[in-house]
Amino acid sequence: MMRIAILTSSDAGARGEREDLSGQKLIQWARQLGDVEDVKLLPDEPELLEEQLWQWVRRGFDLVLTTGSTGLGPRDVLPEVTRQVIDREIPGMAEAMRAESLKHTPFGMLSRQVVGLAEKTLIINFPGSPQAIDELWPVVSPVVPHIVDLINGHTRHAESGEMTGPG
Repeated sequence: MMRIAILTSSDAGARGEREDLSGQKLIQWARQLGDVEDVKLLPDEPELLEEQLWQWVRRGFDLVLTTGSTGLGPRDVLPEVTRQVIDREIPGMAEAMRAESLKHTPFGMLSRQVVGLAEKTLIINFPGSPQAIDELWPVVSPVVPHIVDLINGHTRHAESGEMTGPG
């Protein structure tokens, strides 16, 4: 079963001034893929966010989903933080998310979410809107199990039946 952690980056949420609807939405969707084992709500502080991501990577989580702090505000820092943690970026996933967002709003082009691998942990940044999460989850969720299998060396290519990686 896939081990999942969820991080909401929100100053207002961390101060208790706003309910974390986006984090709750990610929890609902993520349960389709595995066990949501840890959930955190942190302010938009780069050091705190980076340390939390590293903790989950070190603990061997398969998937980390983040929400919030992906726009152009002065404290929207999660894409930069994510890039500090990941080893390999997966730009096609973030591009697909932005393309889907543009179908719903022209402001989708302002989202700076990042997707990438940190060791054997897949990290996906989502915007801080429950509606955007509903729109984007169907875009990325079908490939997540395959990515997790690939990074763990346990997948077969459907066309050839050959294993990738060891085994």
